[in-house]
Amino acid sequence: MSSYALGVAPILAASAVLLSAFIKGAISFGFPTLGTPLLSLVMDVKAAVVVLIVPNIVMDSIQFVRRGAPLATVRRFAVLLAFGGVGTVVGTRLLVALSSRAATIVLGGFILVFVVLAVAGAAPRVSPRWEPWCSPAAGLLAGIVGGLTNVPGTPLVLYFHALGLGKDEFVSSVAFTFVVYKLVQLGAVAYYGLLSPVRFGLSLVLTLVALVGFALGLKVQDRLEPRVFNRAILGFLAALGAWLMLRSLR
Repeated sequence: MSSYALGVAPILAASAVLLSAFIKGAISFGFPTLGTPLLSLVMDVKAAVVVLIVPNIVMDSIQFVRRGAPLATVRRFAVLLAFGGVGTVVGTRLLVALSSRAATIVLGGFILVFVVLAVAGAAPRVSPRWEPWCSPAAGLLAGIVGGLTNVPGTPLVLYFHALGLGKDEFVSSVAFTFVVYKLVQLGAVAYYGLLSPVRFGLSLVLTLVALVGFALGLKVQDRLEPRVFNRAILGFLAALGAWLMLRSLR
């Protein structure tokens, strides 16, 4: 690699993390989904996945505590997370039989259908009385999708939107569930030897960069009206679904 490329790579990496963290701060999710492909332009994909885990945990922890760390959220989604763990194991096993390309196409199509239904006012809603029965299924699905595509957060976001959570509830729920998933992932990559001292050091540096973008994004989130916030979520999901489909069909 040339000296010019070596000089530009850190700038590109920092810019990718800064942008992804800003998006996360503004709408409460999307950091690894956007950051991983951007960061993989300047480093190995596995390395990109690993170094983004710590920044993600730090930001989601701040986001959860910032909303008062409601214990009600922890109790409410404990079952969902338990089934998510089971789903992750199942999804990882399915990865052997089903190509990640096919799984990504299914996920992208599912997201686009949900967004179209939401815009048309026909998106599925989960009433409070059905939540105890739907949460295990949603957690299992999120885990399976996560095992196949490494993006368990997207099904969770869709489910929280279907629950009709208010802005603060949505942010707290996303933050809490993401922290748990990412802590499990951090333990897994450390166990399999993917979290080398060099990668961990880089992860800490990128965490500092991410916090700058995240702080700016939080200011935007605080100014967004609930209706605009929901539209921003749907807009990001639509772009994500289209991007996943196009990337997989190449």
